[in-house]
Amino acid sequence: MEGVSYQRIPRVKIRELKDDYAKFELGDTDASMANALRRVMIAEVPTIAIDLVEIEVNSSVLNDEFIAHRLGLIPLTSEKAMSMRFSRDCDACDGDGQCEYCSVEFHLRAKCMGDQTLDVTSKDLISSDHNVVPVDFADSSAYDSSDQQSHFGFLQLSLPSWSFSLGIIIVKLRRGQELRLRAIARKGIGKDHAKWSPAATVTFMYEPEIHINEDLMETLTLAERQAWVESSPTKVFDLDEATGQKPWGKPGLIEIYGKEDSFIFTVESTGAVKASQMVLNAIEVLKQKLDAVRLSEDTVEADDQFGELGAHMRGG
Repeated sequence: MEGVSYQRIPRVKIRELKDDYAKFELGDTDASMANALRRVMIAEVPTIAIDLVEIEVNSSVLNDEFIAHRLGLIPLTSEKAMSMRFSRDCDACDGDGQCEYCSVEFHLRAKCMGDQTLDVTSKDLISSDHNVVPVDFADSSAYDSSDQQSHFGFLQLSLPSWSFSLGIIIVKLRRGQELRLRAIARKGIGKDHAKWSPAATVTFMYEPEIHINEDLMETLTLAERQAWVESSPTKVFDLDEATGQKPWGKPGLIEIYGKEDSFIFTVESTGAVKASQMVLNAIEVLKQKLDAVRLSEDTVEADDQFGELGAHMRGG
């Protein structure tokens, strides 16, 4: 009907938040918007990943293509990705994708000089931009600076190998083997290649709405109520010893429905961006896409007005 507004004001409630993990409730919206947010987080939030590799020397057991592929899958810190230009839209380098506005340069030089196998890892990648570096999964509390110095001094450590991380292994070298390369990292989205996806996992489920059959509950003994409470693996209910209320699991006693306007999201990041920032970036991208639809009469006009974003709208 003309003049009728269907605008909603979604609400968000944070349940759990870590750098690489977020769990939150999204309410007062519908499944289409929830799924759109999920798909944008997976496929359209931009990150930075290695896209071009020039290998100067490679005498390792892995061929050049294998190493280039492994380099592309190393997650890079991508807080500045939203402000970077897509290489094909960069007018500073005419789309060449090798300027400071649309790319970051890496160098790697490693050669094994000893009898011990040398692990070449993401820590050996030297970046031209200190804001874009390989993601560090190390637990700094697992080792101190003296331990780190001992490792690089080729001394034996007493700590187990799993107690800290020295980066993602790219290749292993034996005596005399060498690897030298130059790599260019560029901005991209998961729709183009999975290496640009910032999400390890993004899922949502309907928020459950639980209804208890009070009449049936009254027919249970206290022991039966306690047994059904304990049958819940997630401990949804507790038994009130004074009143014997809130049993769980007896057929017909409890019915669970999904709220059609409320969803529980679980988001895990690869480390390229924090989980909370990934959600915020997804909302920003979704807003841009909706603006493109609202302001443009057709997809061609959206392409001209929104550049890279408009081009991707053709694919949904």
